[in-house]
Parts: sequence; structure tokens; C-alpha cells
Amino acid sequence: MAKKVKEYRIHDQPVEDISVLEPEATYSYADYLKWSFEERVELIKGKLFKMSPAPGRGHQAINGNIHGVMWNFLRKKSCKLFAAPFDVRFPQKIDSTNRETFTVVQPDICVICDPEKLDDAGCKGAPDLIVEILSPSTSKKDLNDKFYLYEEFKVKEYWVVYPGDKVLEIFYLEQGKYSRSKKYLPGDLVISEVLSGLSLNVNDIFEGT
Repeated sequence: MAKKVKEYRIHDQPVEDISVLEPEATYSYADYLKWSFEERVELIKGKLFKMSPAPGRGHQAINGNIHGVMWNFLRKKSCKLFAAPFDVRFPQKIDSTNRETFTVVQPDICVICDPEKLDDAGCKGAPDLIVEILSPSTSKKDLNDKFYLYEEFKVKEYWVVYPGDKVLEIFYLEQGKYSRSKKYLPGDLVISEVLSGLSLNVNDIFEGT
């Protein structure tokens, strides 16, 4: 028997109040574009995920430290660097319409080397590298839902930052799976295969936190 999809009311006008959305419904990117409420959200497989409120000082410091090093490294290179809020859509097919696209996320940091994936709305397709900085409210999503999402769509490197432990873990895609990972501790030099030649010490990631 085919799985019954929960019906929901399609809003033709902009939605200004998140409370009118149905948590169990399946939404598309076309729906997402109509939402004008203040809360930041992501869609994963059509399911609504609220993002954490404004990141704290430590999160901001880590984000700025990584972004600064990557920005300097990528200057005059073809790969482009972006930070949230920046929409990354994961369509099942390259020609999927907005109504046929059910996943849009806002990674803390992402690197995109294929200019064909960039458009005015953000990125359509998998970035080459994604960084997520864990927080108590997002750790489950980042370590489970997003882990398998990024693996499915073949993000080459997935960086997960653990602020409390001052640890960076990188998952490297091999034969379509994150079958290899490495944890980098304070004092370690980070090895990126996407950003070959990048010089980054873990101590620099957590400076100012």
C-alpha cells in the first residue's frame, strides 16, 4: 500500500506567522519562498526544522575564525565561500522545479567550486565543503539529519565543530559514503582535501571563545 501523504493547506499569500504551518506536513521550496516570518527555518525532505535563535558569542567567534582563514585562502581562486544566511537547495534532479524541491538548508559555512550551481537564490546542488558549528538545539539535526543528507548528495567534506570540546571532526566522502573521518584536537593542523594547501591550526578555530 502506498504511503499516505499528509495533506496541508497551500498558502497562496506570504505567510507571516510560523504558527499557521503544520509541523507534520511536507513542504517544498516553493512554499518556503512564501514564508516571511522572522524565524529562520530549514527544510529537510520536506520537514520543517526551526533554526536556533541568534548564535552566541562563541559560535560567532568560531564562524568568523574559520571564515577568515578560508576567505584569505580562496582569494583569486575559483571556489567561492559563503556563510549563513545562504540558501543551499538539494533537488533530486538538476531540473527539479521549486515545487519539486523539498530540501533547503543554511549551513554555517560552505564552499562551492562549480559556478553552475550558483544563482541569485543561492546554491542549487551540493557544495564541495560544508561547516556546521554545533549548538545544544541543533546538534541532533547536524549529526543525524544533515549528516545523511550531505552524504546522500555527496558533499565531499563535512566539517563538524564541537565548541564545548574544542574539537573539529571532518568526514571525508569516499565511494559515496562518509566512511572516513578524523578528529582534530587543539594544536593539530587541519588537513582538507577540498582546500588542499589550507593552513589552519585548531587553536585558531577557537581563538576568542
